Amino acid sequence: MLFRLPNLLTLSRIAVIPLLLASFYLPGDASSWVPLGLFIAAGITDFFDGYLARRNKQTSNLGRFLDPVADKLLVSAAILFLVGVDRIQGWSLIPAVIILCREIMVSGLREYLAELRVGMPVSRLAKWKTAAQIFSLCFLLGGPAVQESFDAMLVGHVLLWLAGILTMWTGYDYLRLGLQHMMKEDG
Repeated sequence: MLFRLPNLLTLSRIAVIPLLLASFYLPGDASSWVPLGLFIAAGITDFFDGYLARRNKQTSNLGRFLDPVADKLLVSAAILFLVGVDRIQGWSLIPAVIILCREIMVSGLREYLAELRVGMPVSRLAKWKTAAQIFSLCFLLGGPAVQESFDAMLVGHVLLWLAGILTMWTGYDYLRLGLQHMMKEDG
């Protein structure tokens, strides 16, 4: 099961994290283009692992576990490293921290609700949040390489704030759902 293609694609997102982080230390514009390319390639695997698992009827509990974990690890590592190399700084630390905190909270809620056999479906707004987050990170990863001709960093920061706002909104929705089930259990 571990060595089925969908699971290998998911694992590749985790395996790319050290390469992504090391690529920030490449000389010149390569320190923007290579991390951006690796991040985009990882994003493509995120589409294909689910698509192939459903198409080939290879969905599994392992895959359902690994997929969101790989996504959260990749995004969290990218955010933390962008902070470390000062591409996210100042006021933009606020949405970055909000995103990281929400990911931890939602993971805990999913674990708790799974024990109750309650699913937590992904809302449409959460998908928009993810899109804003991914596009933001792409602009922040590749931005310095094109900064002279296009203010990609500004676009990345605006999208990061949008993702932060959507993150708070969807995080509240998930927390409200989780609290409803907790109150039922306690009541």
